[in-house]
Amino acid sequence: MLPLPAADEAAAPLVKWLGRVDYEPTWRAMQRFTDERGPRTLDEIWLLEHPPVFTLGMNADRAHLLAPGDIPVVQIDRGGQVTYHGPGQLVVYPLIDLRRAGLGVRDLVTALEQSVIAYAGTFGIRAETKPRAPGVYVQGAKLASIGIRVRRGASYHGLALNVNLDLAPFRRINPCGYQGLEMTQLAALGGPAGVREVADGYAPRLLAQLTADS
Repeated sequence: MLPLPAADEAAAPLVKWLGRVDYEPTWRAMQRFTDERGPRTLDEIWLLEHPPVFTLGMNADRAHLLAPGDIPVVQIDRGGQVTYHGPGQLVVYPLIDLRRAGLGVRDLVTALEQSVIAYAGTFGIRAETKPRAPGVYVQGAKLASIGIRVRRGASYHGLALNVNLDLAPFRRINPCGYQGLEMTQLAALGGPAGVREVADGYAPRLLAQLTADS
């Protein structure tokens, strides 16, 4: 086993594939990890899928939840408004000690965005960001959504990258609080359709962004 880093050292995060896991227990596990971690705890990146669920940020306006129907709704402790998670979407949770890594919140958001842009670019997909609207877009349609929480100087929650999922539930909400926002996904843009394949290809891009200045 490799030695744990000293408090002032940054080591590459441990990347874990969790498969398809229920939302609420995973959220609680992120909270526990964050609350129990110490200055020598290795950072982790969790890659996974969730069964269908709508999540609302701490200060989300429930008016953006138009017609949830039989899909569960969970109010959580990240920023942002309402979004949807479901099978066929890669969810990425970076559990990072931001102070130890020398990263600010904006640095983490930028790393998430730029890693998606770099990964999409390997398939000839030209993705971009928008001012004051976190996430990644392709010709105005949203490919990836971002919502994070920082507690005790460490991050949790993270990124949802649409791979190959049923986009219809997004029409039951105003995604991220924007009425009529169109969603898109990698498979429809000529990219891969397998979530595990995307996870394996995407993770090195995120690690590269997180360690670019270390």
